[in-house]
Amino acid sequence: MEIWPGQAYPLGATYDGTGVNFAVFSEVAERVELCLVDDDLTETRVPLPEVDGFVWHGYVPYVQPGQRYGFRVHGPYDPARGHRCNPAKLLLDPYAKAIEGQAENSQALYSYTFGDSDAASTTRVNTEDSLGHTMLSVVTNPFFDWSNDRPPRHEYHDTVIYEAHVKGLTQQHPEIPDGIRGTYAAIAHPATIAHLKGLGITAIELMPVHQFVQDAHLVDRGLSNYWGYNTIGFLAPHNGYAAGGERGQQVLEFKAMVKALHEADIEVILDVVYNHTAEGNHLGPTLAFRGLDNSSYYRLVSDDLAHYYDTTGTGNSLLMRSPHVLQLIMDSLRYWVTEMHVDGFRFDLAATLARQFHEVDKLSAFFDLIQQDPVVSQVKLIAEPWDLGEGGYQVGGFPPLWTEWNGRYRDTVRDYWRGAGGALAEFASRFTGSSDLYEHSGRKPIASVNFVTCHDGFTLRDLVSYNEKHNEANGEGGIDGESHNRSWNCGAEGPTSDPAILALRARQQRNFLATLLLSQGVPMISHGDELGRSQLGNNNGYCQDNELTWVDWDLDEGEEALLAFTQSIIRLRQENPVFRRRRFFAGSADHGGESELGDIAWFMPSGEHMDEPAWHNSLAKSVMVFLNGLAIPEPDRRGERIVGDSFLVMFNAHSESITFTLPGEEYGRVWIPEVDTAAREISAEDLEPGWQVEVDARSIVVLRNPRESDL
Repeated sequence: MEIWPGQAYPLGATYDGTGVNFAVFSEVAERVELCLVDDDLTETRVPLPEVDGFVWHGYVPYVQPGQRYGFRVHGPYDPARGHRCNPAKLLLDPYAKAIEGQAENSQALYSYTFGDSDAASTTRVNTEDSLGHTMLSVVTNPFFDWSNDRPPRHEYHDTVIYEAHVKGLTQQHPEIPDGIRGTYAAIAHPATIAHLKGLGITAIELMPVHQFVQDAHLVDRGLSNYWGYNTIGFLAPHNGYAAGGERGQQVLEFKAMVKALHEADIEVILDVVYNHTAEGNHLGPTLAFRGLDNSSYYRLVSDDLAHYYDTTGTGNSLLMRSPHVLQLIMDSLRYWVTEMHVDGFRFDLAATLARQFHEVDKLSAFFDLIQQDPVVSQVKLIAEPWDLGEGGYQVGGFPPLWTEWNGRYRDTVRDYWRGAGGALAEFASRFTGSSDLYEHSGRKPIASVNFVTCHDGFTLRDLVSYNEKHNEANGEGGIDGESHNRSWNCGAEGPTSDPAILALRARQQRNFLATLLLSQGVPMISHGDELGRSQLGNNNGYCQDNELTWVDWDLDEGEEALLAFTQSIIRLRQENPVFRRRRFFAGSADHGGESELGDIAWFMPSGEHMDEPAWHNSLAKSVMVFLNGLAIPEPDRRGERIVGDSFLVMFNAHSESITFTLPGEEYGRVWIPEVDTAAREISAEDLEPGWQVEVDARSIVVLRNPRESDL
């Protein structure tokens, strides 16, 4: 086959209309073969003729989109020195923009023989050919008619995020045709978009859609990697979510999904996994990086190069001080923004990305690259600010450009509503934006992505229905999943017919949603929580690709009511700027205390101002906060002063009802009931200063003071 020298950049397979340039990095390789694979698995091997800066490259004329290919790398196989080249293994292109197939659970994918007691460091190599058992890279056509697509560009303080799984959200939707359920096309379907728009969210955060691999041990047990945190292709949309095919159709389908969501004014954020790959530890398969240049891509144990340094719990961690790893990540991020038009990223186990050497360093090379990049720095960047390594819990520790999943928010709000003592002061800090975590580094309330539930852990309904996890279906003897969930079953474990318990559970779900959506910061809802989705107490559904984890769209009366409530609270947030400020209140960072500017005030149920003993009373579970809509310090985009309604929010986490006394007229002369999570009939009667309001046990009451009444 004819092959020309081609170019060392860009990496990957680049189609120019008449042929394809192939380029792949390997510093350790002695020779690299490009392998073109036909439909019948006939393989044509072509040595790449040139190498520049350890990038092997060549141009093959007449190759067209849809062509399947891979690489074979000839070089040292010496695990003790960190090298694992094996030309018997057909390798994926790290820059492949589409991937066909899935990896089989076959010994042919491994560079050792099953049962070898010295598999970690032996130089004995398994030479079984992996072609026919592994995945194949696919040449793609970069053209797509984006027409007038424009990113919505919602500012952070206006953002409401909806975390969703492509398949789980759509697999059981009755209005979506069977043939496209569980796919990118299903997310783009009018029925899905109508639900998202009706709910009021502004951004959908998709769980991993980079090409991932099924874990052999799960497949052997009849399970699968449902969540997808097992990436092998950082530029390829996962082929299992494509309705139209795997020869590049997945790219077109993904782009069409983004275009449809943008037309509906919804941003697309991707949950990305750059901290590790699907090749696992020293006993894992050889799919791509391991066979290309193991020691350049992975962190190896410094005094034992046959083993991998792991801070992710998956067997390996990418080497974040390698320029080639950093280039791959940055090229991937830019590709998803510029070519796939996504609007932001949530970085899984982001503390690992900050480990340039051993310790977590927020000034590591990765963050320097993000900061200076003119493309990536301009989209939404969300960190999961922890990993499993030493010093890995970094909530509040990321640079100013970043927002963070606020794990402290989740824990505190759960503790407060389950009635844990001593949570009141920290609850106030979390409700007002967590200035104690973010203000010291010059960050704003929008640095905090607030959430009560996410994909990992109980659903909202299960949070109020179970004291213990019930993960028996996972087949791991109950050892998997978080054991300390800060949950409360409201009096019975799991399903019950007791009307009092069911009513309390419904109220607790409303409490959590109201707290989340009225807090300062960026709220994130986990898909299906607005519908009362349950996983029957399973708090680790990573391997359950079935009805247990899929959203059930067949709603009963209570679930319809919960959806309507969630819609109303999101609407209240969006219509009132006092709930989505861009700056912190002027009160104390310790507990959101009194403000010299008058923008916030905290009261005991008696109507008296909170004092230090009240904040630190371990038995206190009730508080009232005044949010001044006339004292919002930041201007709008036109530079005009923002003026909105003021609110009183009364929180009662006690097991008994509490009578609250409204504060003096300097805080408002007229108060109109807006929300009561106890689901009582809200009185149409206007309330006046000094009046008393009964707040039911474990509930929230929100009162509004129209700005016109006090101007």
